[in-house]
Amino acid sequence: MAEVSIENVTKVYPGGVVAVKDANLVVEDREFLVLVGPSGCGKSTTLRMVAGLEEITQGIIKIGERIVNDVPPKDRDIAMVFQNYALYPHMSVYKNMAFGLKLRGFPKAEIDKRVQEAAKILGITELLDRKPKALSGGQRQRVAVGRAIVRKPAAFLFDEPLSNLDAKLRVEMRAELAKLHHRLQTTTIYVTHDQVEAMTLGDRIVVLNDGIIQQVAPPLVLYDQPANMFVAGFIGTPPMNFLKGSLMREGDRTYFKFDGAKVKLPRDLSSRIGAYMGKEITFGVRPENVLVKGHTDVQEDENVVSSQVTVVEPLGDEQTIYLQTGGQDFIAKVDSHVRLSVGDNVSMVVDVARAHIFDQASGENVSLRDKALVA
Repeated sequence: MAEVSIENVTKVYPGGVVAVKDANLVVEDREFLVLVGPSGCGKSTTLRMVAGLEEITQGIIKIGERIVNDVPPKDRDIAMVFQNYALYPHMSVYKNMAFGLKLRGFPKAEIDKRVQEAAKILGITELLDRKPKALSGGQRQRVAVGRAIVRKPAAFLFDEPLSNLDAKLRVEMRAELAKLHHRLQTTTIYVTHDQVEAMTLGDRIVVLNDGIIQQVAPPLVLYDQPANMFVAGFIGTPPMNFLKGSLMREGDRTYFKFDGAKVKLPRDLSSRIGAYMGKEITFGVRPENVLVKGHTDVQEDENVVSSQVTVVEPLGDEQTIYLQTGGQDFIAKVDSHVRLSVGDNVSMVVDVARAHIFDQASGENVSLRDKALVA
C-alpha cells in the first residue's frame, strides 16, 4: 500500500491535443479516490499515466516515495482492472488469476495460496476450472478483480470496470467493490463516467472537464458546495437548475430577479455576495430543493413563482416534474402523491437556503460558505 502523487502532470498528444493539463493530486494511502467526468475529460488518460501505459509530457508521478515516470508498468507495483476484463480466453479462471504471479517467478505453493484466498473473498472458488466463455459478465469481472488481488499491489487502478454490465449487476458489483476495499484497505484509483458510482464508492471524488481538475472533495461536499457551475451541473440527477437573472436590493433585503419573478435570499447568503449587487448572475438550486403545489396551498411569505408543467416523469415513490417559468426551464423532484398533469399551472417554491449564486463569466460559485472545503 502506498500514497500516489501526481505533480504538475500534463499530457499532450501529437497534433497539440491537450488531454490533461497541469494536474496536481495526492491519493492518500488506503484511500478510494474516484476520477469522474464526461467522455474525453482526461480521466482515463490520467489513470493510464499512473499505470505507465501513457507517457507523461510533463510533470512527476510518484508511487510511494519512488518517481515512476520512466519505470515500466510491470515494475510499478500496481494492478489494473480494465473495462473489457482482458482475460485470456484459452486459460481457466485459476490460470488467469495465477498468470501474473507465475511470470514473476512466485513458488507454486504461494501462487495456489493467493489464488484460493482471492477466489474465496470474491465467491468464485467453484469457477476456478471454467474458462471465461463459460462465465457471465459479473463473474468475468470478479475474475479480473481477483487477478489484481493476488498481486497484493501498492495500488489498484480501475478503468470503468462496471460499464459493460447491466444495471442490476452494476449495483451488485458496486457494493462488492465497496466491501472489497473495506476489507483490503488498498490504495485505489477508480475511473468512471457514472456519478452514482463516484458518489457511492469514493472517499473523495475528482471532477475533471477538458483535461482540467475542477474540484477534489468528499462526495457530500461536492454535492452541497460545488466549486463552479460545471461541478454543480454534473453532480446530481436530475442536474441542478440554473436561472439567469440579477441581484437587487429592496429595503434591507436582497432578491434574485428573473423574467418578472423574484425570490428573497436569506441574510447570510446576501452578505457573501454583496459585490454582485445589481449585476447579472446565475442562480442555482437542486430539483429536490423545489416544492411544487397549487396556488391556494402557498403561504404569502414564501418564495412563490408561477410555473407551468411541461413534462411529468413518474419514478415510483417520486416523480420528476419539468416546468417552465418566465421563459426558462426548471426541474423539480416531488412525492408521487402530488397529482400533476402536463399543462397544469402551479406554484413553485424555492428553498433559497440551499441555493447557489454563480458568476456568469467564470462559472465560479461565489456563495460558498467555506471556500477551503472545495480544494
